[in-house]
Amino acid sequence: MADPASSLAAAGTAHILTPLELFQQADIVVKAVMGLLILASAWGWGIIAAKSIQLAILNARAKLLLKSLAHGVPLTDLSETFLKVKPDDPLRVVYQSMIEENKRSADLRHSAAQQESLLDRVYRVGQLASSNTLDRLKGGLQSLATIGAVSPFVGLFGTVWGIMNSFQGIAASNNTSLAVVAPGIAEALFATALGLVAAIPAVVFYNRINGNIGQFGKSLKTFVEVYGVELSRQLAKGETHGRLAA
Repeated sequence: MADPASSLAAAGTAHILTPLELFQQADIVVKAVMGLLILASAWGWGIIAAKSIQLAILNARAKLLLKSLAHGVPLTDLSETFLKVKPDDPLRVVYQSMIEENKRSADLRHSAAQQESLLDRVYRVGQLASSNTLDRLKGGLQSLATIGAVSPFVGLFGTVWGIMNSFQGIAASNNTSLAVVAPGIAEALFATALGLVAAIPAVVFYNRINGNIGQFGKSLKTFVEVYGVELSRQLAKGETHGRLAA
């Protein structure tokens, strides 16, 4: 005679459903919800990977640049360095915008007032370029925020729909046994689990990426201010056509 405990264990093992089986046995609406959440999760992880790698490179490059400037490397020697990076690199874009403004004002810096006005214009141009650059870096974060905010509710909708179907099954079969409704409830709850799987990383990395963008923004601001100091020094020395304008 078989041991009752062994029989119960075997019965319990036989009814364990894998995630794939839960998906395959789900109602068409629940399947659609699950598929949508899987796509949202994949999309979110794609944004996370791309932004994390991009910002890691940018912050490392900015840190190295500011460290070099702190050790006395002249800002005027950076032209060749920036030529080695892509034209859309944020640091290069900001640097180039200030260089161009300096060039356009080459004939408007004879008096002290003109020099002061030049410094102000160059600083403002650098700030505008920095702001535009940061806005571009934030592209895609809106999608990540949407995934984090909406996914749990989409999963909850799938759960509610699945449980409704389970109760309809009880009414149709007149059988209140847990074995009858358990698979349907498991499928429904799996939709909520997928919603959380999509939402939690999206929220966590949204905040982390925002922090990294803020850190890079501080580096850009510091770089603009260092450029302004260097330009002011050149103007004070009377180097009106120095290498910064070249």
